[in-house]
Amino acid sequence: MRHVPFFRWVLTLGFVLFACAVGLYAADSALPEARQIDLTVLDEKPDGSCRVRWIDPYEKRTREASYHCDPGRSDLLKAPQYDSRGHGWETAFMLTEGPQRGNLEDLATEHDPVSADFLLLLGTPLMALGLLGGNLRALPRILGVQKRLIHRANKLAATATSAVEDYERAVAAVEEAGRHDVLPHGTDSGSNSQLITALWVLREAGPQARKTAAFGRNLTDQLHQLLNDAAPAAGLRSMLQAGPVARLKAAQAVAELRLHLSVAERNGLPERFAQTSVDLLRGQDADLAALAAATDFAGDPVAYRHLLTQLTRPGDTHTERPPRPGHCNRTAP
Repeated sequence: MRHVPFFRWVLTLGFVLFACAVGLYAADSALPEARQIDLTVLDEKPDGSCRVRWIDPYEKRTREASYHCDPGRSDLLKAPQYDSRGHGWETAFMLTEGPQRGNLEDLATEHDPVSADFLLLLGTPLMALGLLGGNLRALPRILGVQKRLIHRANKLAATATSAVEDYERAVAAVEEAGRHDVLPHGTDSGSNSQLITALWVLREAGPQARKTAAFGRNLTDQLHQLLNDAAPAAGLRSMLQAGPVARLKAAQAVAELRLHLSVAERNGLPERFAQTSVDLLRGQDADLAALAAATDFAGDPVAYRHLLTQLTRPGDTHTERPPRPGHCNRTAP
């Protein structure tokens, strides 16, 4: 189901109404200054249309103009009860600045403050609803962020990958040396046999290195798939941008990663992978490695031939799979 940003639209609408209210208030504040004056109502109709007279202090003369009087004001302020001349009384605001000073303020052009207040009262709760609802809706996604767990899983996958690559590099060294060298007969290792040195590295690492590499290869395949599914849970931003389906897959992947990590730590897999890499890095000092390999080969040449046969045996695809999460009774290599 596609994510509908309902609260985002509510928040946007609230901001629009709030901005309109601020605009109306700003427009009102930009009007020219005016002061209240008394008007003499010369003629008035029941709907409030009237003709008024006032004194313009700027032009120093008496002026007359049409005006809209308040028809609801007291009858005592209307003709003929106000005075004996048949005039009425009203008040208005006269502009005191700008080119229109001395004129009466046109009430029809004024912004109704009630409209601005209404927009403000409507926009403010909408903004509050959008912010509160959006945060509550985002809360499950925020709680779904598992940055530390993803980091631990990535670290375990990197350690396993390193062990696998080191083993494959050691095997490749044996294959490369086997193209140019053969194992000597008897216990004579020759002056500097690269094949014997390459086999010595694997022999020193022991049979567990091969099992650990095979185990790590399967484990990394599983972890990489789970890490791809759990990618949205690695950070707050990615979790907020993910859709419902991606968040569901991420939650399931995180649960499986947590079980994998629990099994790996219980069986000491990180330490095993790290130790295997260390064992397979032997032989970097070529002279010392060649001397140690020659001495070891002279002591047990049959073991070297057996190891070489195992590595070159066609169709040897024996691998071990990592224990499934939930089956902690199985032991790792």
